[in-house]
Amino acid sequence: MLPAMPPSMPDTLTVPLYRAAHARTGDKGNRSNISVIAWDPRLWQTLVAQVTEEAVARHFAHRRPSRVTRYLLPRLQAMNFVLDDVLDGGVNDALNLDSHGKSLSFLLLELPIALPTDLADCLAGGFEPTTTPIQET
Repeated sequence: MLPAMPPSMPDTLTVPLYRAAHARTGDKGNRSNISVIAWDPRLWQTLVAQVTEEAVARHFAHRRPSRVTRYLLPRLQAMNFVLDDVLDGGVNDALNLDSHGKSLSFLLLELPIALPTDLADCLAGGFEPTTTPIQET
């Protein structure tokens, strides 16, 4: 189930994080790290403000991380999150189908964020409305 989108304020657009960034995941034992990289440098400050340790901890609450730590890499417009105790014991101990946690980056990319509408042209997938009419069968 996807989290509720935050209420949009005037002149803002609420989108899933994957429209503003891409991600990579790694693991070591029972620890997962997830890198989040902005699609466009103009999105960086908004991502720093909203994709926080607290927001990520809330988003992963069902995985019960014991700690979430964020490392900022501003020259790359990227951040790395380290989530402790989210892999059900790690590769050798988990019965989890994704004991490496590779899908956790996709989960994080569903995090809703609010962007100023003047940054809409930075979003992946564009911002143009669909012009193809829906055909009924």
